[in-house]
Amino acid sequence: MGEKIVAGGFDLSDRQRYRRKLQQCLAGLGRLLAEKRFDRPKNLMGLEIELNLAGSDGLPRMMNAEVLDRIASRDFQTELGMFNLEVNIAPHRLGGRVLDQLAEELRTGLGYAHRKAAEIDAGIVMIGILPTLDGKDLVSANLSDVDRYVLLNDQIVAARGEDFTLDIEGVEHLGCTSSSIAPEAACTSVQLHLQVTPGRFAQVWNAAQAVAAVQIAVGANSPFLFGKELWRESRPPLFQQATDTRPPELQAQGVRPRTWFGERWVGSAYELFEENLRYFPALLPICDDEEPLRVLDDGGVPRLQELVLHNGTVYRWNRPVYGLADGVPHLRVENRVLPAGPTVTDVVANAAFYYGLVRALAEESRPVWTRMPFETAAANFETACRHGIEAEVEWPRPGRGGGLTRVPAVKLVRDELLPLAAAGLDAWNVEPADRDFYLGVIEGRCRRRVNGASWQVEAFHRALDAGLDRRAALAAVTRRYSALMHADEPVHTWPAGPGD
Repeated sequence: MGEKIVAGGFDLSDRQRYRRKLQQCLAGLGRLLAEKRFDRPKNLMGLEIELNLAGSDGLPRMMNAEVLDRIASRDFQTELGMFNLEVNIAPHRLGGRVLDQLAEELRTGLGYAHRKAAEIDAGIVMIGILPTLDGKDLVSANLSDVDRYVLLNDQIVAARGEDFTLDIEGVEHLGCTSSSIAPEAACTSVQLHLQVTPGRFAQVWNAAQAVAAVQIAVGANSPFLFGKELWRESRPPLFQQATDTRPPELQAQGVRPRTWFGERWVGSAYELFEENLRYFPALLPICDDEEPLRVLDDGGVPRLQELVLHNGTVYRWNRPVYGLADGVPHLRVENRVLPAGPTVTDVVANAAFYYGLVRALAEESRPVWTRMPFETAAANFETACRHGIEAEVEWPRPGRGGGLTRVPAVKLVRDELLPLAAAGLDAWNVEPADRDFYLGVIEGRCRRRVNGASWQVEAFHRALDAGLDRRAALAAVTRRYSALMHADEPVHTWPAGPGD
């Protein structure tokens, strides 16, 4: 009697206190929403890109600490694996020449980082999954030496209670196990942030969910893992399986995975934070001293740290974000769908397509989510991940007739969604020159049916046909990809083949 019950490094009292604090945070969020205390949106967008480190041989380099020391910029940070970095671009106001501005900042920052990394043979590669990663690279010893990553790994492993199973049936089949969450580090993505009012949050989030499939169809860039050709965008199944705290018996009972697409359209941001509390146990039950309801009673604005921390351990493809800026609360939609790369131009084109499209769809009089079941959006997402640029999706028929029709994603994008994205960018007051150039990149991919994934696969098979074995072929593809990535011509214009 009186002994602490220890579960995964935190005792039971920690978890009970944390849950009470989460409930208080949720109540605090509800009050903030009811009292309309949120910042008026300033049309701000933000961008984060996760990166890989690879040497001149195309193989991963486990040296992000050394590279970061050389870069010496707060814009660059560690990520989960020692072969990962992340670059954060300061928020920008949507409008004017913002897209060209973003592209120039990224070229400058990534070019500098690449030069510094190259001093120790560890160049920057912006790609969804580095093709040369092997099982021996994705082990706990290669997690970044940062306390929060070690703690997160320990907590997910403890919750799981057994090894993680990776079982992905694609063009080829991958089956293996892992004793840690290290395989998650293979997934490098782009995160697009958009600040919204509470009243507009649901429309923007629902729109983002509806278009996630076409984002993947035109932007897939992750066809290989552990030497196997899998889905055209293999990050979603890998991420879900590598962070799955549910042993098989809980999966069979329908317990939700921490990485998920969702299960319904929503009416407010509050619903998503409430779902987090209802469905997902705490992984990192660390409590702040703040009492959110007392802060509100005293006229202040709470940080809601427990709510923010818990939200960060639920890996939605479109995530709600609560934040404070100069003491004023705001909400953002964080779009986590896209893989990194292939080039700066392609990344900015993907961003232009997304920001324009969600603006237009969120303002439609008959929104797409009122004409399409949520289950269809989820199925479209999986289809696009499997097939990439060749995917066919279900989409509401134009006009008032209603119903869904199956259509090639590239046709849907060219005929219907690109004009909407253009109208959305016009509504953001983006300069027509920027609008036309970057949306033209998306149109070019659709016209030529080429994206990062299809280029990688074509180059890989050409290398095999030229007599290289699989490992050598993947290394050759990675080296050629890296060279073309830094040249920054959009991927649909790249020459076919590994080139060396």
